[in-house]
Amino acid sequence: MLRQTVLALRAGESLAEHENPGEATLHVLQGRVLLTTQDTSCEGAGGDLLVVPDSRHALTATEDAVVLLTVAGQT
Repeated sequence: MLRQTVLALRAGESLAEHENPGEATLHVLQGRVLLTTQDTSCEGAGGDLLVVPDSRHALTATEDAVVLLTVAGQT
């Protein structure tokens, strides 16, 4: 089953560090975001598709942003 959620974040807002709920991607629809783990970080801009790491991670909007989160999970 796929679950999709649209998230809008203002510049500087973030989703605190959390566990990965399943295989997931972030499609950056607008703006810029920074996806961080303990070991690495990855910036995404409008049109980019980011694979969410299978570890604790956080997401921060470096400018106003809209992202589409897609999570593949068990039914």
